[in-house]
Amino acid sequence: MGTLQLRAGRRHEARLLSDLALRSKGHWGYDQAFLDACRAELTLTPEQVEHQRVTVAERDGRVVGFYALTGQPPNGVLEDLFVEPDHIGTGVGRDLWQHAVEVAASLGFQRLTLDADPGAEPFYLAMGAHRCGLVPSGSIPGRAIPRLEYDISRVQPGGRPGPQQGDRGQASDLQRVRSRHG
Repeated sequence: MGTLQLRAGRRHEARLLSDLALRSKGHWGYDQAFLDACRAELTLTPEQVEHQRVTVAERDGRVVGFYALTGQPPNGVLEDLFVEPDHIGTGVGRDLWQHAVEVAASLGFQRLTLDADPGAEPFYLAMGAHRCGLVPSGSIPGRAIPRLEYDISRVQPGGRPGPQQGDRGQASDLQRVRSRHG
């Protein structure tokens, strides 16, 4: 595999990124009815790509993942973090996470929150986030999903998190992550 390149998302990529998000969500084994219910919430508009801090991961000229970062210091929100299913477990999710944390720190954020798919929660816990509650799903009535928080002050040079009480050890291979929805 070629080198992973990270760059700013482009307005015209909104549909491509939305489709990637749905494929990525499908990695968790949801049926088509569930995915259809999530479609609207997983759809990015060109304006969102432009105004949210969307970063795209490319490998060999192919978009293989992205994240979106919103908020105002000191509080940031990781809106999205998705990886193409065939790139899950290759480090793309970890690289996107580390980049998001570095960008958040450079913008003066002290904390990131995110609403995670239950299947992705172990990844975020391994990255150093902790669960701070449950929130209603924006797509599925009656369903609750984990809300997680990450302390940016833990970031060391290079974007690596420092030790934190309650860390659960090494990162799992759950590199495809959705930070909100469903």
